[in-house]
Amino acid sequence: MIQGELWDVILDLRKDSPTFGQWQGVTLSATKRNMVLVPGGCAHGILTLTDNTEMLYLVSAQYAPEQERGLRWNDPRFAIDWPIEPMVLSDKDQNTPFFDPAYHLWS
Repeated sequence: MIQGELWDVILDLRKDSPTFGQWQGVTLSATKRNMVLVPGGCAHGILTLTDNTEMLYLVSAQYAPEQERGLRWNDPRFAIDWPIEPMVLSDKDQNTPFFDPAYHLWS
C-alpha cells in the first residue's frame, strides 16, 4: 500500500483444491505496511476503505487481456462478506457475470 486502506479478498478457484470456493479477506493499509500474496488460480478483488487510496500491484506475468476473467462482487455462490457495500462500481464490475465453471476455471 502506498496510501490509504483497502479490503483485499482472495477466492480459491482451483478446481482440485480442498479449499475451492472459499475466500479470505484482509485489510491492507499504508500505515501497517502489510501485503498479501495471491496464489495462481485464485481470484482477487479489492474494496477501498478510505478516500484517495493508492496501491502497488505486482504480477507474475505480462498482462494478457484475452485471459482476463472477472466474478461478480456479490455472487451468492461464494457469499463474500464485504465490510461495506461498494458506493461506486465501474461499468465493467457492474456487468461482470456470476460464476460459471466453463468460463472461470482454467485447470
